[in-house]
Amino acid sequence: MSDAPETAPSPPPSTPPAPSPPSAPSTPPPPEPPATARDGRLSYAVFQLARAHRARAAAMLRTMNLHPGQELLLMQLFDRDGQTQAELLERVGLDHSTVSKSLRRMQESGLLTREPAAHDRRVMVVSLTDAGRALQEPIAEMWRTLERISVRDLAPDQVEAFTAWAYVVERSVREDGR
Repeated sequence: MSDAPETAPSPPPSTPPAPSPPSAPSTPPPPEPPATARDGRLSYAVFQLARAHRARAAAMLRTMNLHPGQELLLMQLFDRDGQTQAELLERVGLDHSTVSKSLRRMQESGLLTREPAAHDRRVMVVSLTDAGRALQEPIAEMWRTLERISVRDLAPDQVEAFTAWAYVVERSVREDGR
C-alpha cells in the first residue's frame, strides 16, 4: 500500500484537454434575443451593451448640460486646444454634420469658440473657453465613474481581455464597411 494520495486517472493522450469553463457572471444569463437575431448573438449583445452604456453616459452628461458626443469633442480639445474642425472630425470619427451641429451648440453654450484660421479664412479653428476648460475634471470624473460601473463585476484580466476583443470587433466592423 502506498502513502501517495490517490489521483484521478488522466485522459488518454488522444483526448484533447477539456476547455476550462468560463467564469460565471454574477448576474443571470441574458434573455434570449429575438428569433431574427439568434444567428447574430454577439452583434445583438454589442447593440444592447452600446445602448445601455450610451443611456447611462447620457444621464451623466445631462448633469453637465452636455449631449452625448460633446464630451468626446471636449476631450480632444483638452488634449490639444486650437484644433481645426477637420482635425476634430478625424479624431472623433463622427460625420461632418454631427460634429458641426455639436460644435455650434457648444459655441452657443459658451464652451468653445470657432474662428477662421490666420493661414486660411475658410478653415475654422476650435478653441476652448474658460467655461469649456472648467469641464475637464467633471468629464474625467464622469468617465471614471462610468468605468467603475462598467467593470464592477469583472476581474482586471477580464477587463483587459474584453477591451482587447472589443477593439478587434470594432476594427472588423470598420474594415468591412470600407
